[in-house]
Amino acid sequence: MPKRVNTSERLEAARAIINGLFQSHVEWFLTLAGGDSQALNQSEFEIFVAHGRLLLSCWTEKGTRSWKIFSWEWTSEKLIFEASRRMGAERPVIELVPRASATAIALTVKTARRARCEALAQLVCANQIGAKVERVSLSPGARRGQPGRYARILLRLKHERIAVTGLVTAGRPSDADAFLAAALLWFKRTSERARAPYVQQLRLILESDLARPVLQRVALLRQSLRDAITVYEVDQQLTELTLVDVPTREELWKRRLRRFPPMLPAEFSHAAARIKSIVPNAIDIVSARQGETLRYFGLPFARVRRLLGSERMWFGLEGSKRRLLDESSEREFQNLLIDLEEHRAANAADRRHALYRNAAEAWLESLLRRDITKLDPGLIIAPLHAQFRTSRGGAISVRPIDLLALRHDGRLAVIELKVSEDREHVLQGVDYWQRVEAHRRRGHISRAKLFGDRKIKNEPPLIYLVAPTLRVHPAFNTLARSIAPDIEIYRFDINEDWRSGVRVMRRVRVSGQ
Repeated sequence: MPKRVNTSERLEAARAIINGLFQSHVEWFLTLAGGDSQALNQSEFEIFVAHGRLLLSCWTEKGTRSWKIFSWEWTSEKLIFEASRRMGAERPVIELVPRASATAIALTVKTARRARCEALAQLVCANQIGAKVERVSLSPGARRGQPGRYARILLRLKHERIAVTGLVTAGRPSDADAFLAAALLWFKRTSERARAPYVQQLRLILESDLARPVLQRVALLRQSLRDAITVYEVDQQLTELTLVDVPTREELWKRRLRRFPPMLPAEFSHAAARIKSIVPNAIDIVSARQGETLRYFGLPFARVRRLLGSERMWFGLEGSKRRLLDESSEREFQNLLIDLEEHRAANAADRRHALYRNAAEAWLESLLRRDITKLDPGLIIAPLHAQFRTSRGGAISVRPIDLLALRHDGRLAVIELKVSEDREHVLQGVDYWQRVEAHRRRGHISRAKLFGDRKIKNEPPLIYLVAPTLRVHPAFNTLARSIAPDIEIYRFDINEDWRSGVRVMRRVRVSGQ
């Protein structure tokens, strides 16, 4: 039966018991909200009490994540947590299974994916006259021992081989970059290693939700790759394939777009301005439709809302319950600021503290927002648009651009930041580029006065891909060379200790080389 953690005694008792369970097993299997599972070492997560809340922090495929725990249960086979993060926006059920039991679960998952992989191979073979299935396998998982998500199939014909890949798990539009990056890298390796007859074609097999975003990215690849790729839609039962045409760039620019509303001068509330003045070099105010969010080096910690003509502020870190700031909670708010000053600082003593590790990309973004010329002296300092959405409809699948800037010569710059190795870096930047370019061609950016009265040059945007020198993914250059050479992509390697101040160690154009 789930045990609530709503008193200080229960918090400490739960922490002690759960920590003991963690120490009793070296490896665990994490499943988040019924999704894909991943293997974790006991050193990659921790349970602790902070600000009167039980928090779980661990490594995931999307980086370090922290959750507030409401209840927990040990069934003798697995730990089950009811949790929340992003101030209650996400409320997942987290399961942690000891590795001994997880082996059986992983085998079951692998068997199911392998069966779907075999079914996909037979379907593709039946639609290709004269073809035989030469090899069927799953891609490697994100971590050792995990089953992969992609089918990798080689068809053999008399004079050639054909590489075929597709998802064997449920896919979402947000998976497009990861899928296409994996497909391109596998195709390159396969075409280089195979004996005659050689692999010269790549077929992408996609369900309808994933087909459109992948097609938009394929349209921006270099011509030789576009000629080699064929895209098919498949139904969930794997019974029918439908050939889908890759759009031309002209067709991309003709898509219906919603105009941006005119930019209004930012007017900060008195409450937000007062809090910012406490630590002006660390606190940012981000305006939103409902009010303002205050961020400490990129980490949200307070929100201001205007209600019936008055300003009210709530505070609390991601995954914790927000409290209204008033006389009774003033001391707690001051303690939060003290913790932020101590732990979210470049010279923090504890580099493993959640306040230091969490939202690292947002931290880098906050430093560049203060002076974007640290990255490129040719960029204007303001206006500079952070977390910029090209779709004003609020579609969940449409991710915001880290930074949208303007050079003094009138060229737009799409800036995508990473602080850890990310294979999707290049394709994300290219996706943002095509969305910004579509709006630029329609004149939406100029009419909305996103950069005031400055003239936008009649040339496509530049793409700036930024990461610490030792955190650039090994496949970065390979994927960059897969993009059409007229799309200007620049790689910026910055210093590893960027929290102390951003310095560009190397800048190089990586497309069209």
